[in-house]
Amino acid sequence: MSPRIAPNDPRRLFGIRLRQLRQGKGLSQEALAYDSGIARSYVGDVERGVRNIALLNICRLAATLGEPPSALLDFRRKT
Repeated sequence: MSPRIAPNDPRRLFGIRLRQLRQGKGLSQEALAYDSGIARSYVGDVERGVRNIALLNICRLAATLGEPPSALLDFRRKT
């Protein structure tokens, strides 16, 4: 059983933001994972907020999305 993740947990908020940007670019998790060199299961875990993502992977995902890393940390942006 996976632990319950609080709605305001930064890992959850980061995952929501990553999903917003990924979907906005029309990418599947598989495409984002392949293009960034990160495992698809890892990307899925990050989007669900169950992974504490490393800075290097934030930079890889941001570069793949054509966004600055700070865009992934902008939790205030609405869907």
